[in-house]
Amino acid sequence: MTSTAASFPVSNGIKSSEPAPAKGNTAIAGDALARKPLSEIDINVPPADAPRIRICVFCGARPGASAAHIAAARRLAQLMHESDISLVYGGGTHGLMGEVARTLVSLSGPDSVHGIIPGALVQYERDGDYVTTKENSSGKVPDAKIYGRTTIVKDMHARKRMMAKEVLAGGPGSGFVALSGGYGTIEELMEIVTWNQLGIHDRGIVVLNIEGYWDGLLTWIRGAVDAGFVGASNKEIIKEAKTAEEAVLALKNYQAAKGRFNLKWGSE
Repeated sequence: MTSTAASFPVSNGIKSSEPAPAKGNTAIAGDALARKPLSEIDINVPPADAPRIRICVFCGARPGASAAHIAAARRLAQLMHESDISLVYGGGTHGLMGEVARTLVSLSGPDSVHGIIPGALVQYERDGDYVTTKENSSGKVPDAKIYGRTTIVKDMHARKRMMAKEVLAGGPGSGFVALSGGYGTIEELMEIVTWNQLGIHDRGIVVLNIEGYWDGLLTWIRGAVDAGFVGASNKEIIKEAKTAEEAVLALKNYQAAKGRFNLKWGSE
């Protein structure tokens, strides 16, 4: 996937249920920057009109067998509210995705959450929390009063590109947090890790390790270093946290790994 990551074009077919911005609404002050190609954003300097910190949360569309996973999603949202942090997520309404979005909207309001979802998944997710909108060609999006604003994109790649640009448009301390999840969650996590290693971005990446859920991944990373497939200096691209508080603090204090590739993207 890394071969398609350099230019980050935004889909021309994006449609949104985004409400008109209120005056002085810093939650979306950096949206113009977020729409720029990623290669045009200086990843080392926060934007002059830096909005609230933006955290992109990767997580499952299921609640998990243990109630601890839902509790962690809820606590992360509560802490984001307390710290005036906005959420970028996959736009779903089920499982951990729905919990973190609903909780933050209930505390901070719809402008605090931006869901980004491919049109095909909108067709799949049609439940009582979806409402008909004229803007969305597929007919339904999540209710903004419950889940915040939603942007419809054409495919999974456009979704990940837009998530990344949203995070880069955030203030210092913005980054990526992976809660528990399945195939899609680990795919999103590892692609953003690869982009970090390649120098496409330098934002923090944290796994919120609930009940040892990410122990296998962390063990694999150490094994990959020992086997010579991951550089020892890149072992710390992913930070581990056991609580929401630790996750937010890890993003705030994140230092880019010394082994990252000093590549220039978007200049071809």
